[in-house]
Amino acid sequence: MILSVGLTGGIASGKSTIMRNFARLGCITVDADALVATLYRPGNAGHAALVQTYGPSILTSDGEIDRRKLSAIAFASADDAKKLNALIHPIVIAEEARIQRELPGDEDRIFIVEATLLLEAGGKQRYDRIVVVDVDPDVQIARAVARGMDREEVQRRMANQMPRAERLRNADYVIDNSGDARHGERETQRVYDALRLDLAKKTND
Repeated sequence: MILSVGLTGGIASGKSTIMRNFARLGCITVDADALVATLYRPGNAGHAALVQTYGPSILTSDGEIDRRKLSAIAFASADDAKKLNALIHPIVIAEEARIQRELPGDEDRIFIVEATLLLEAGGKQRYDRIVVVDVDPDVQIARAVARGMDREEVQRRMANQMPRAERLRNADYVIDNSGDARHGERETQRVYDALRLDLAKKTND
């Protein structure tokens, strides 16, 4: 039996770190952003869809998707972000489903997909449980700027994401990731224990 879990949170909330914690605990983890990067490569479905929609100006000289150019177009407004999401999300969802179908069927597992726009793409309906990684917006901005992002770009992306309060309302479990690494590990363990109980209940139903 598989318990499917969607893991999400705002930009720079530390989702990837929490995802690694879950992986160390034995969960099967999928990074939707990594899937997108693969699908964006020449010859794959995402690459073809993007070029058809936005034209060859979003390509580098060697035919790859120029992520900076794409971001400048796709995140210029909320409507532009919705357009990109509507284009790419179905392709990513299909790939996630393929990965889950190919999992061994003889073991109870927790299957977690991490994605920033998971709820915006209808994740509440697709997954058994939703886990939200939460931090204060000021912390998000500080962390993103520390990574080298422009403050205005961070704020624009945050504005195009689901509001924090709405994201939390959709959560089955919330991980407070505002502390240090050890705090994040304890929070992950707490939610993992709850998910194991959910998996046991689903198996016995």
